[in-house]
Amino acid sequence: MIIVHFVLSAIGFVLMTRIVPGITIETTETTILLALLWGMIDMSIRPLIRLLALPINIFTLETFTFIINGFLLALLGGLVTNFQVQGFWVAVLGAMVLSVFSLLIDWKFGMLKNPE
Repeated sequence: MIIVHFVLSAIGFVLMTRIVPGITIETTETTILLALLWGMIDMSIRPLIRLLALPINIFTLETFTFIINGFLLALLGGLVTNFQVQGFWVAVLGAMVLSVFSLLIDWKFGMLKNPE
């Protein structure tokens, strides 16, 4: 299941670059690296940041999560060669696209696991 998550994450990054102007990925290798790093961030750094931001998330009804994910996406844009994010709000929009894609994938796989 980890490989499926990895591949879907890479597809999400490609989709994000097609939808959000200002985010570019120049090579396939970069896409693979981004999917790997995003998965590592998802398992390590993001839970800690979400815990620290819990009061703000409660107050904003979880919409602050997009800001957190945008920050992490902008951070990747600064760290990964051949991946450009043209500003913080562009990163937030990209994070929203990734979140919607992930939600749709989770919904689809959930429907496959529990057909009714």
